[in-house]
Amino acid sequence: MGLKPVTLYGHVGGPNPWKVVIVLEALNVPYEHKILNSKEVKAPDFEQINPNGRVPALQDPNTGITIWESNAIVEYLVDKYDRDSKLTYHTDVESYQIKQWLYFQASGQGPYFGQGAWFQHFHSERVQSAVDRYVNEIKRVLYVLNKALEGREYLVGEKATIADIVFVPWDNIIPWIAGEDSKINFDDYPNYNAWKQRISALPAVKKANEMRANTKKA
Repeated sequence: MGLKPVTLYGHVGGPNPWKVVIVLEALNVPYEHKILNSKEVKAPDFEQINPNGRVPALQDPNTGITIWESNAIVEYLVDKYDRDSKLTYHTDVESYQIKQWLYFQASGQGPYFGQGAWFQHFHSERVQSAVDRYVNEIKRVLYVLNKALEGREYLVGEKATIADIVFVPWDNIIPWIAGEDSKINFDDYPNYNAWKQRISALPAVKKANEMRANTKKA
């Protein structure tokens, strides 16, 4: 008997659900992607699924599990559905290094990039010191990735893993987050640039990026 489709709850503008889409596509896990608007995310029905009122969240009828927080979902999917270790390693050193990058992305990229987007585009007044702070945090993350990728093609091991994939959706919108006046010179991060091109060329990443672009147009 084949797998039943999992249900992924996302939002048209939110980067985090697209990490999960990439993993689902790469592992060929059937899924339904329900796009919620901002009101639906805060509605009582959805807060029964995720009391934090955020996306993504995932319901898996094959296991009966409901889980939220994007990197927790990513870890769950590879634990349950990546039996061939396409996107992960099960050796001690590499498996803990993958966790290291998942936690860095969740604590060091996502929140800072999100705050950068808020103060650049949505805050009620221009607070230049806040804008500058979060642009500098973007540069810091780029520096960390560039340094870690010195002499290597991927963050962990010799293949693309979830450690690489989870950075993609937020990286894709750096120019929008930082704004035209940010003076981020991507030429300063050659290892990062080569890695970004390498990861962006993965079939699952390309498909997710296309899906995201089409969802925004709809």
